Amino acid sequence: MNADDRRRGRLKVFLGAAAGVGKTYAMLGEARDLKAAGVDVVIGYLEAHGRRATEDRAAGLEVAPRRVARVQGRRFAETDVVWLLERLPQLCLVDELAHTNHPGGRNAKRWQDVEELLAAGVDVFTTVNIQHLESLNDKVHELTGVRVRETFPDRLLHGADEVVLADLPPDALRERIAQGRVYAPDKVRPALTNFFRIDNLTALRALALREVAEREERHLLGPASAGAAPGRAVGERVMVCVDGRPESSELVRRAARIARRGGGPLYVLHVQPADEREDDEVLRAVEAAEELGRQLGAVVLRRTGDVARTVVDAAGELAVNQIVLGESHRPRWKELAGRSVIARILRETDGVDVHIIANRGGSSDGP
Repeated sequence: MNADDRRRGRLKVFLGAAAGVGKTYAMLGEARDLKAAGVDVVIGYLEAHGRRATEDRAAGLEVAPRRVARVQGRRFAETDVVWLLERLPQLCLVDELAHTNHPGGRNAKRWQDVEELLAAGVDVFTTVNIQHLESLNDKVHELTGVRVRETFPDRLLHGADEVVLADLPPDALRERIAQGRVYAPDKVRPALTNFFRIDNLTALRALALREVAEREERHLLGPASAGAAPGRAVGERVMVCVDGRPESSELVRRAARIARRGGGPLYVLHVQPADEREDDEVLRAVEAAEELGRQLGAVVLRRTGDVARTVVDAAGELAVNQIVLGESHRPRWKELAGRSVIARILRETDGVDVHIIANRGGSSDGP
């Protein structure tokens, strides 16, 4: 069979609000049932964290060899995606989707390993917690005070053939942790005192439940026609304007959430003022926001000209009905006089909702 004719593998994601809710255990249970039914199953990577119940659940399933990465004299075990692509099982289990691979392998991220397996026609079961979803990075930081460093693109979750929510109420999860069923004894108290507080777990559980509910709503409504003609928009058409401020990426994530809930496309627009030269730092921030937009499925646009006029014209051309902007950095007296970019956009757009996102970092930069 020609590689181009090979069917793409199916992806099933076991999603949870936090570690210890039972994602890996549920994944292994389904895999065991499939193996008993004759499916060729291989564990590509499993992180049992020393949990006896998880290790027992994996017994009897074939385990792929691990690639050994050496970093500063230390050895780290990673997914051996090369071996898996040669073995080509029907179903491969890959734990902890958002993990960052150590150097020396084919891919920097484990989710990239998963994409290779899917492209090769291998079905994949994987596990991940809601805080690793890229578009929620700022929201998770706001809710928990923790900046999650390992993320994965939204497209994997939204393009998955099936998502299973491994749900456990916060009190029940804290009880499991206190009983030593999630972490080693010396890590129990720090875990319960810091990240696994009731307020954090309640917020993360709400995010996970909402993500799965919105996914089901999108499936019931059917796929949005992101490529429809601008005059015949389906769902909300959202355009976010970025200008190189540090919070530009946060604006893109917020806009992506609005577009997803509305079932429509997302556009990321950067306008370079015709009479200004942007420095390298600003351009790097713009490029980072644009790359994030591409990961979240956006169409990226760059234009030069009068900022307000260009934003208004682009909104009309694309038939967007939602615009996302960062708050203005102009003095308050100019705001009141209607001379800011935001004031002009508000005045010159008709039938468009404009979201002005406050700068949480304390800086007052903006269009």
